[in-house]
Amino acid sequence: MSKKIKPSLSKKSSEESSTESSKENSAKSSQFNFIDLFCGAGGLSLGLEMAGLKNIFSNDVDVNSINTIRANYPDTVAVCEPIEFINEKKLKDYIGDKKVHLVAGGPPCQGFSTIGKGDPSDKKNSLFQHFVRVVEILRPEFVMFENVTGLVATKNENTVKSIIGAFGRIGYKLHIRILESQHYGVPQKRKRTLIVGCKKEYSFTFPRASYDTKHNNLYIPAKTLGGALLELENYLQENKQQKNKEYELHDVKAKHIKKQIDLDRLKHIPEGRYIRYKENEEELLPAHLRLGIDWENIKEGRLRENHYHRLSRNKPSPTINTHNFHYYHPTEHRQFTLRELSVIQSFPPNYTFCGTSEKAISMQIGNAVPPLMAKAVGEEIFKSLTIGNIQNHRIENVDHIDHINSIDDIDNIRYGAFTYDDRKTLTAHWKKRQEEIKAKKEKGKEKEI
Repeated sequence: MSKKIKPSLSKKSSEESSTESSKENSAKSSQFNFIDLFCGAGGLSLGLEMAGLKNIFSNDVDVNSINTIRANYPDTVAVCEPIEFINEKKLKDYIGDKKVHLVAGGPPCQGFSTIGKGDPSDKKNSLFQHFVRVVEILRPEFVMFENVTGLVATKNENTVKSIIGAFGRIGYKLHIRILESQHYGVPQKRKRTLIVGCKKEYSFTFPRASYDTKHNNLYIPAKTLGGALLELENYLQENKQQKNKEYELHDVKAKHIKKQIDLDRLKHIPEGRYIRYKENEEELLPAHLRLGIDWENIKEGRLRENHYHRLSRNKPSPTINTHNFHYYHPTEHRQFTLRELSVIQSFPPNYTFCGTSEKAISMQIGNAVPPLMAKAVGEEIFKSLTIGNIQNHRIENVDHIDHINSIDDIDNIRYGAFTYDDRKTLTAHWKKRQEEIKAKKEKGKEKEI
């Protein structure tokens, strides 16, 4: 069982501590309830609870994830069961007469398309349809789900059209945005597609960036990897008498390099550097330690991922995923422990992860929504629920696309969502896309004639 969940490790003023304590208490007695489908390790749930909402039901098919939820949320009904089996009667059994204000989760979206293949036997297609089905049963004020940035890529336009149509038919307007985790206090650069749907009488605004951005012409830097590792070390020192899950997931010795050749190569890699191109290899490694790659014939002239990537303490970490084999500690000759990876994701250091293997826990950590990013979105939902009907208040902070009506709106979101080598490439991509849209419209007019 975990101890009380805390959203941050840093020392706070009494006013800040009081605010966070009141939010934790408000989650327990909140008038706003949510359920979390495809919940995984509960990163989304943790963030939403930090924002003041209450998790009353979680569901996943992975037993390790459900055990993680049960360990951290003893008051939440957590069920390991395929979503296909969850019907209206079962929902009534699980949550009783409690009002659900938000259905949240991470349903697979890529298979959900009524255009193109539209294969009804597609498993991913079916899973997203069941997510929509649960929303239709419960009719919450809000819906929130996340996916990879590729969801809004041009090749997935049919998927996005289907999502817009599915929620539009049951009375929800959708707000879609690519969010970057470092903007919300997460010591990691991670882009995700966040989709928030609300009933037409409610408003919603995505949160503005709080870090790695300017406020009143003053730059607020992002939280760094070094800061996160230092806070974890301080926490472990302060609690070193308690030999529990925190230490089980922080076996530093087990993460030291086993193969001599890898160790010898890593010793030549300075902090913040890696090997991906021929130039990197020639600069950093002596001839006898080079990788033996045919650089002239390799696709795109580069490795698919950075190799021997010794991360920098002075920057946010790159994206944590389910396998982090190429990431190495900034100053030590080793990979990162599971506990280090979890705090980079912004989980508190005392969060309990349950699993039958290291891989099972690594999967949960890598697939999770960073809690602090979820918290930022949750606060906007909480604010809208508190204010109530859109007609009763003036909307502020309008720096967002109001809601998504067509695929053309997605192009505004797509712009800047992906990583390009330079701004010129991005601009060229944008112009090309605009030309394609224009040509498509003109072709449509010709057909009408």
